[in-house]
Amino acid sequence: AGHLRRRSSGPRLCHETIYRHVYGPDGRRDELFRLLPTGRRRRRPRFARKPRGLFVPEANTIAVRPTTIGLRTDFGHWEGDLVAFGKEFGKANLTSLVERKSRYLLLARNPSRHSAGVMSGIASHLGKLPPRARRSITFDRGTEFAFFSTLKRDLGIDSWFCKPQAPWQKGSVENTNGWLRRFLPRHTDLATVSERDLQAIGERINATPRKCLGFRSPREVLEEWLSEETR
Repeated sequence: AGHLRRRSSGPRLCHETIYRHVYGPDGRRDELFRLLPTGRRRRRPRFARKPRGLFVPEANTIAVRPTTIGLRTDFGHWEGDLVAFGKEFGKANLTSLVERKSRYLLLARNPSRHSAGVMSGIASHLGKLPPRARRSITFDRGTEFAFFSTLKRDLGIDSWFCKPQAPWQKGSVENTNGWLRRFLPRHTDLATVSERDLQAIGERINATPRKCLGFRSPREVLEEWLSEETR
């Protein structure tokens, strides 16, 4: 749709028209949803995520998060989200962690959604980095992040939370999850995915150049920053 708008002449249409066709009678008959990156059979409203009731102190809301984090000028500010799979495969899931400036991705495997285990996995992965590379993390209000205070206690990481029903406020990890679903769709049995294969997926995403990074890859940006820190 955006490409057609750039043309001086010829037909035009908006992205909404495309989606209405994909999810309309003709598109459903031809199963056009399979061609979308998410492969989702049914369309969801943009802001359809239901509030899950996690209480967040005012001091940890995104409204009071330092503005420099939103500007992506400093390294070490992350976004976190849970990547769930079909209930028929049990409770196993992944935590996806994306550094805001470099878009670097880390994946942590969890046996369940219990917050203590989820936070332990986050601490294990971010704890391997220098303190200046793990300064804060932004979550949604899922109950799996209820024990966020342990990150501050153990690693000095500040936690911030999006407004209810506003996952777009952590857009880096949301976009990365959409990319991750191409390799690990919801109907994946995570038990059949080895740790080696899981890390290979992360490496492929981290090795892909991004326009927003001046066509450098997240890994290149991370390595450049680490090199400068050690000088």
